[in-house]
Amino acid sequence: MTTAAQAAKNPQAPNVQMTTCRIQVLDSANDRTNPIFLYQEQALAKKLSQPYRQRFLQIVPTPDRQQIESRSFKPEQPQAWVGLCNKPLGKRQLKLKDLGTSICSVFLQRSQNNYVGNTPPQGCPTTARGAVKITNRIVLSPDGMDTWDRGFDAAGKQVWGADGESYQYRKIKKE
Repeated sequence: MTTAAQAAKNPQAPNVQMTTCRIQVLDSANDRTNPIFLYQEQALAKKLSQPYRQRFLQIVPTPDRQQIESRSFKPEQPQAWVGLCNKPLGKRQLKLKDLGTSICSVFLQRSQNNYVGNTPPQGCPTTARGAVKITNRIVLSPDGMDTWDRGFDAAGKQVWGADGESYQYRKIKKE
């Protein structure tokens, strides 16, 4: 997915590419919830080999099956995973310990053709660019994803992120 269309309309909006792929977590086979595991990296379009954010995601229904939990993990050695999605699925095999530290969960609920979710009200811990917590609202649609990622400092002041409008990621059309 990319924010290229948004960046073309608004010079203040960054041109970012988000690359996401399925991975296999070999020692999760006995998990009865049948989680889906993904790897995701975000990079400026001009610096795709230098992602500024990387994470593993575990996607699983909540026990009551009313929501989908997207649990985010921060890899211990992020550089080791750069470009992972360029490899075939058979080469994207990891163990649970490779996922790193569980950081936060977003709970998504179906709303017509979309899935909508938020971080917990207190946000999620971070050390990114002067922030100590992140909050996010996500709308997944058939066309892409809108996110309101925001970083806040210890005083509660927003130091980066969506201001006024969401980051508008749209699926990249295959040629």
